[in-house]
Amino acid sequence: MLFLNAQKPMLSKWQEGFLDIHHINTGRGDAAFMVFPDGTTLLVDAGDMSETHPRTTSSRNAPLVPNNSKSAPQWIVDYIDQFRPKNQKRQLDYALITHYHDDHFGEVDSLRSIAKEGYQLTGIMVVGMLIPIKKLIDRGFHFPIDLKDSEVQSEERFTSDKYGMIPTLKEYWKYIDVQSSATGLENEALKVGHTDQIVLKNDSIGYPSFLVRNIASNGTIWTGENTNTYSLFTQGEYPGENPLSNCIRIDYGKFNYFTGGDISGVNRMGQMDFNSVESHIAPIVGPVDVATLNHHGNRDSQNPYYVRAIRPRVWIQQNWTADHPGEEVLRRITSKELYPGDRDIFSTVMLQGAKDVIGGRLNQYRSQEGHIVVRVYDEGDKYDVFILNDKSEEREILAKHGPYTAR
Repeated sequence: MLFLNAQKPMLSKWQEGFLDIHHINTGRGDAAFMVFPDGTTLLVDAGDMSETHPRTTSSRNAPLVPNNSKSAPQWIVDYIDQFRPKNQKRQLDYALITHYHDDHFGEVDSLRSIAKEGYQLTGIMVVGMLIPIKKLIDRGFHFPIDLKDSEVQSEERFTSDKYGMIPTLKEYWKYIDVQSSATGLENEALKVGHTDQIVLKNDSIGYPSFLVRNIASNGTIWTGENTNTYSLFTQGEYPGENPLSNCIRIDYGKFNYFTGGDISGVNRMGQMDFNSVESHIAPIVGPVDVATLNHHGNRDSQNPYYVRAIRPRVWIQQNWTADHPGEEVLRRITSKELYPGDRDIFSTVMLQGAKDVIGGRLNQYRSQEGHIVVRVYDEGDKYDVFILNDKSEEREILAKHGPYTAR
């Protein structure tokens, strides 16, 4: 599946029947670009942390890659243009925002450019200005608290938020209003339990084993039956953004992939939380072939019950800070006591601080830097993992792992 360009091994073009999942590293947060078997496209998140924060530019955090000639969302679009299906219209059929944190959808600041319509641009808004988005899906704005309510916005937890979620949301809402009128952008909240919200747009009949199942949003959990759900939270109860993350599972034949934003499963005392989102969705998600690490592998995530239930062959860590992974998380996801068999772990970046603290345990990773591409073939029977050079604008292949057999 390789071809040579100036003596560099390059990822071959997407072909009909392939499911490509690109975990893009910019150093500024999560972004995953997906091409479905019929060429339908989906972008999950578009992180864009502010360059005005000392945290962002310190050695604690990853550098902007491949270089600072573009912003993080501009690099996301550059990446999409390289790997999108060339026989399809240049657009994103879907974009999904898991939750409203800067490393997932952007953050406004004094350095951000302003669109001609008057709103500041960051993250997903920059992506949408550069490449049209047909349907933009998020977690909504009114549950479990109404983020558009001025009294809610004036609460201390939001006015003292140094990462400016509410100011960014206000620009995001302006963007949605303008683009809905100008380009026909559709904006919806994720419909939990449904398989008819993110669908194949070009050839649904040709790939009957493919579907995207919406597992959880706002702490509302699919029961596993029909489109029935139940909720962990009540109106007015705000547990913070992370537990409200959108979670989806992608199925293609035997192959299964799960991604869950920043949900977690370990409480503040370091103990497993049986009432966490992780614990509730674990039996519903079930065993998968590939899973992203919830909350970037933060120490509050991947509780033992969850790890044992989903037991992926491949773990993918979308990382940007020396705080990830938590060493105890690494112990859980590599534990043969929690589930038997081989498993491979890949990270988009590994900071020196994590290496200094965790040391040799990190050698269990198959790769510690680069874009991570999962390519699924043969109607979901087999897949490979490619590592692409995130320091190069050409994004040549650094390593190939597989083939893996879907279970």
